[in-house]
Amino acid sequence: MKYLIFLLVVAVGAVLPLQALVNARLGQVTAGAVFAATVSFLVGTASLVVLLVAMRPAWPSVDQLARLPAWAWTGGLIGAAYVAIATLTVPRLGASALISLTVLGQLTGAVLLDHFGVLHAPQPASPMRIAGVLLILGGVLLVVQPWKQ
Repeated sequence: MKYLIFLLVVAVGAVLPLQALVNARLGQVTAGAVFAATVSFLVGTASLVVLLVAMRPAWPSVDQLARLPAWAWTGGLIGAAYVAIATLTVPRLGASALISLTVLGQLTGAVLLDHFGVLHAPQPASPMRIAGVLLILGGVLLVVQPWKQ
């Protein structure tokens, strides 16, 4: 089961560059990148609403929602920022540079969040984890090749 989950995550990751390219093309032929990112979120929201209705989970009460801390609402803002920035930058960077830089940022951020225990139990930034980040940095440099620009 664990390997099936790994494959699912890899498959979703494999289509993220396509999402950025589709959004960028949509922005080029319509009203721009922010419009395309908005369309992406509207279609995604509609898809999630259909999934939510089909799964029939127990809904939180209004009181439960009102008691949530402000940070609990930032996930959508972070997602919107990523989609908008990816849509704006993929035509200039290319899909491979965009994704490699994104992965570097994700892994660096994840190691720091784990180390300081942000929203979960701390998991120290061990030398192996730091080496993993440095290896990703090396891969990013090989993909982006900033010395050629």
